[in-house]
Amino acid sequence: MSIQPSAWPATVRRATQFAPEGIRATSSGFPALDSQLPGGGWPHGVVTELIARESGIGELRLLIPLLRQLTLERRFVILLGPPHQPYAPALASFGINLDYLIIVQATQAADRLWAVEQSLRSASFGALLAWLPQARTRPEHIRRFQMAAQGCSGPAFLFRELPAQLEASAAPLRLLLLPRPEQQISVQILKRRGPVMAQPLILNLPHPPATLHPRHWSRPGRVPLPARSAERTASEPTTLHSGWRGPASAPTTAN
Repeated sequence: MSIQPSAWPATVRRATQFAPEGIRATSSGFPALDSQLPGGGWPHGVVTELIARESGIGELRLLIPLLRQLTLERRFVILLGPPHQPYAPALASFGINLDYLIIVQATQAADRLWAVEQSLRSASFGALLAWLPQARTRPEHIRRFQMAAQGCSGPAFLFRELPAQLEASAAPLRLLLLPRPEQQISVQILKRRGPVMAQPLILNLPHPPATLHPRHWSRPGRVPLPARSAERTASEPTTLHSGWRGPASAPTTAN
């Protein structure tokens, strides 16, 4: 006896359908991308892998709308193990409130993996952006991260290097990012709770403000990461370092 789809449990879906409604998500700021993401945006409570050939191809600009929205809502965003020196003016010029950005520097691979899991278990952030050490990251790490992320009230992103696309992963959402000319980026969804995506999306990235030359965004080694608030006093430093801590209510960072 066959069972009609209308009688299926809410957690059951066809392979050609997106996951059931009710997924918590925050818009990516790109309508074309939202239409391809389960829940209509960056999902909460799951790990999203952003796999890129190299850092500095526009992966952070892809998240600019999300960072702006969360920080203006006074929700903390954690940047864990960013590969390059923070550059505050670029993000501040996009309207991001830098008082709600926290950088955690963890140079040792074991320390970074530990910090990612502890941050996910704390669930006290609006979003987590973590750069994983390729040589030391194993499938069981991703599985542990996904289990820890289930209680998070915001999206969690793991930046990984290109070889990771061929590895097994427990992350429910995996995206391959490739550079394109004219301030664009190619987004191929490798894995999602929904149908296979046949063709990548070509997205127009937010343009750098007129006061900043595009090389500040596209040149390897100069990835725009935050420092302090755009309203900082003249005596405050212009860039963050591993010892900076945010306002009194901010989570404590780890070196």
